[in-house]
Amino acid sequence: MRTTMPVPGPAEATGNGSPWASNALGSEPSAYLRQHADNPVHWRPFGDEAFAFAAERDVPVFLSIGYAACHWCHVMAHESFEDPETAGYLNAHFVPVKVDREERPDVDSVYMAATQAISGEGGWPMSVFLTPDGLAFHAGTYFPPVPLPGRPSFRNVLEAVHEAWMERRDGVEQNARGLAASMADGQLSAAVRLDEPPGLLDASLLPDAVALLARSEDPAAGGFGSAPKFPPSAVLEFLIRHAAVPSDTADAAKDMAGRALAGMARSALRDQLDGGFARYSVTADWSVPHFEKMLYDNAQLLRVYAHWVRLGGNEVYSADEAAAVASRCADWMLESLRLPDGALASSLDADTVFDGVHHEGATYLWSVESLADALGADDAVQVARMMNIGPERTVSEFGSPLHPARKLSDADRRLWERVAPVLLTTRNLRNQPARDDKVVAGWNGLAVAGLAEAGAILGRPDLVSAAENMAGYLATVHWDGESKTLIRVSHDSRARGIGGLLEDYAFCADGFLALYAVTGTKRWYLLAEELLLAACTRFVESGQLADSTGESAQVFNAQGQRVGLDPFDNATPSGAAGFAGALLSYAAYSGSHGHRLMAGNILGLLPAIVSRAPRVAGWLLATAQAALAGPVEAAVAGPDSPLKRELHHALLTSPSPGLVVAVQKDDGGAPAGDPDVPLLLHRSGTPDGLPQVYLCRDMVCERPLGEAAAVRARLAAMGSGD
Repeated sequence: MRTTMPVPGPAEATGNGSPWASNALGSEPSAYLRQHADNPVHWRPFGDEAFAFAAERDVPVFLSIGYAACHWCHVMAHESFEDPETAGYLNAHFVPVKVDREERPDVDSVYMAATQAISGEGGWPMSVFLTPDGLAFHAGTYFPPVPLPGRPSFRNVLEAVHEAWMERRDGVEQNARGLAASMADGQLSAAVRLDEPPGLLDASLLPDAVALLARSEDPAAGGFGSAPKFPPSAVLEFLIRHAAVPSDTADAAKDMAGRALAGMARSALRDQLDGGFARYSVTADWSVPHFEKMLYDNAQLLRVYAHWVRLGGNEVYSADEAAAVASRCADWMLESLRLPDGALASSLDADTVFDGVHHEGATYLWSVESLADALGADDAVQVARMMNIGPERTVSEFGSPLHPARKLSDADRRLWERVAPVLLTTRNLRNQPARDDKVVAGWNGLAVAGLAEAGAILGRPDLVSAAENMAGYLATVHWDGESKTLIRVSHDSRARGIGGLLEDYAFCADGFLALYAVTGTKRWYLLAEELLLAACTRFVESGQLADSTGESAQVFNAQGQRVGLDPFDNATPSGAAGFAGALLSYAAYSGSHGHRLMAGNILGLLPAIVSRAPRVAGWLLATAQAALAGPVEAAVAGPDSPLKRELHHALLTSPSPGLVVAVQKDDGGAPAGDPDVPLLLHRSGTPDGLPQVYLCRDMVCERPLGEAAAVRARLAAMGSGD
């Protein structure tokens, strides 16, 4: 039988007499961690100190991972972590550690893989039991306060784990080592060798992916799979790019994308009053959302809807309807998430608190009676019919979410335009969900790209200005130009915490390149270049790509002491896919053959993934589509004039996959003496001073064009293989 150093009993564990009798989250910047600062659980932040303390006490670490907007995280906190008796037992026999998964996705990723391997399920809150060196040996997600069919109570779990640790330690540790080894063996990171020539990209992978995606499509409601159903943003980007290139599968790709975009836009997933999208739907028909609203979802969906507008829409879903959705989504992002310094906050909570009690989605729910209170009886009856608000309340006693589930008729649209401002004003008087004000570098990078491109496509310079302000914040607060380090998170305009992960570098670089294409401001290109060159040094070791740089010895141990690379898209594109896309764009601007080869090596992951799960390879597929298209490189040369702006606009509104755009301009945003963007070298206007466009592949350019119509026609011809 094992023995441990003396620990306090439950009563002592909640007092102040022992060195561990305190909750250490009060000074943490994370809103999620601060939500737990008053728990009687003696939480510690993730780090060497907590694990050293577990080793000193010879007890396991209880690791709880969640995020501020998570409904079930609030539920488990109220039921278990706020309960003094449960907290006392937890404090006595474990070192409790709390992690904000949005601050530490490296921690979340490796222990999510462990949780899925151990329990067959994943999600948040995540509850993982670790050895003092970070190896997982038992895990689950939400545990209730009392046993339920098929699910033990949290106290049952704590007692069983403690008993196993005390009585069967050798077996526990052996199983933990075995799990870590199996996770290392299952990694695909070894398949990405950036120091070897890539194989040829098989063009047949893309139509094959379209066919495989069609098998899992829900053609009635739009999207893929069944409940719970998530917005497939990266897959939609691939389908839109694929639809822009003539092929036997282009129409199928376009129709699938249109059905998904229409289904989401007309559903409860999209807030019909303020335009923001919820995280996912708990029903297959998008009628009951899970109500948290995340920056990363809205940034990606803004870009996808804007790209649908650029593609021209179709009879399934019109470009005009998509333009309205994109514009309102951008407004929501800036109205609801923008901080005083110009950056965007992470999320809005799923719950609304009334009298100290969390109620999921309560701010957003309506009943026939509440509609009548706001609009009067006659309008309420019509709106209830139009927006599927019935006598049975689909979410809670507060009611149901507004959702038409169809395209509105002209008469319905006129009614909605009249009553929606009244309903929004009424709703704004209710208690509102909390906002998590932390700034995540990568997610703001996604937003920079989405706002810049949407601003250009929709003719909204205010969105471009917002993207420039956000990019300036990232450059000033998150990027350290001397050490070439990007910090992942900031709070109150102060960066702190771990260095950025591969996804942060990739998404920020992609955002800066998108902003450069729209504005022509050389500063953004040069920042993207710095980030990508730094990432190539930071995340590539011995020719192997990794998602992080070993910020934590415990994470390294948990993944079998190997660098980890997760190539699968999740809520955001994988870091590897984002990096491949940014490298491809950068190579098109710079002519760097080496970076083009690196992108090709990462795309070498596609065959193994597409044949099994194309839904988690959307951004890799979108990048492959751009690579097969060239991508086309466009340089706009010559003096500023209305014609030059027209030529630039023609390029920005082209659906050519992966098209990169460089514009000559007098650039006050770059220091004197900075090098020119290579794509612009030796490009000029006509001899009589008129602007013109050079269309190129691999820096080899065709005869320049001086009319917007000719540019559009030539881009279309290049897309068809001419």
